[in-house]
Amino acid sequence: MRQVKPVPPERLPELLRRMPKAELHMHIEGSLEPELMFALAARNGLTVPYPDVAALRRAYVFNNLQEFLDIYHAGTLVLRVEQDFYDMAWAYLQRAAADNVLHTEIFFDTQTHTGHGLAAEVVINGLHRACADAKAQLGISASLILCFLRHLPEHEAFEALEQALPLRDKLVGIGLASSELGHPPEKFAKVFARARALGFRLVAHAGEEGPPAYIWSALDVLRVERIDHGVQAMRDPALVTRLVHDRIPLTVCPLSNLKLKVFPALTRHNLGRMLQAGLVATVNSDDPAYFGGYLNENFMQTFAALGLTTQQAYQLAHNSFSASFIEASALRVFQDRLAEVFETFE
Repeated sequence: MRQVKPVPPERLPELLRRMPKAELHMHIEGSLEPELMFALAARNGLTVPYPDVAALRRAYVFNNLQEFLDIYHAGTLVLRVEQDFYDMAWAYLQRAAADNVLHTEIFFDTQTHTGHGLAAEVVINGLHRACADAKAQLGISASLILCFLRHLPEHEAFEALEQALPLRDKLVGIGLASSELGHPPEKFAKVFARARALGFRLVAHAGEEGPPAYIWSALDVLRVERIDHGVQAMRDPALVTRLVHDRIPLTVCPLSNLKLKVFPALTRHNLGRMLQAGLVATVNSDDPAYFGGYLNENFMQTFAALGLTTQQAYQLAHNSFSASFIEASALRVFQDRLAEVFETFE
């Protein structure tokens, strides 16, 4: 890892804002801001079960993952046509551009929306069109990862996969999301084997609220390339050794962990210890409309709480690119731009 010159603590926030970065763990439905939710509801002749934006934001107090998922899924009811998915993704991509995100791999699911009577192609085509426009108009590289909902049975994940296959060229990978506890990765062993045979890149949520054993299963049964969250890995020294040795990236979401009470305070987060242990950790926003901040806000608050350094800022940004699924030539360009910012920053 390149050694970079330290900047004064008072200048570090500006460096965090300016440094190029990738975001690898962001659920697009979790970027649906209340203002857009109300606007889409009005456009589609629907109502939101809150009187106004302020009342909806006041409801964003969660004691655990399931409480969040309940209100999150209710918000998706306003998404009815392809343009809704485009508008939601476009709003996120503009925010990402403002945060100097050069590449993003966007999580989405179809099962929520097909459950509301929509076709899978309505979801995928709307999101993909926004990704294409972001490349042309914002200079952001964006790709899509279809996540299965783990609280639903595996046969429904198979159905979601088959529904998406006609649009295979618009997807880069397959993931596993939703309620973790009680739904271990091995529940989806067969559908992940199918996705792997089809050539998809594979990731899975594991070790957010679930135990380190879920991370082992995601690696050994699902054979994923990247672990989403993974903060519970630090409870298992043998697992840490495995993750370091195999260079398995972890897509950590600090403000999400705080909001869902995975950690009692941001000062208690283990991101610094993860980096010190040699883990390939990255910083991401997860569901930013609900959890209080997009990518730069996650960097700013976490660095302030943990006293992280200039070197760790570079390491996290560098990790975000190396952990991504972008082609090697683009990876080199992004990493060169990152190095240039650190070399010229005053």
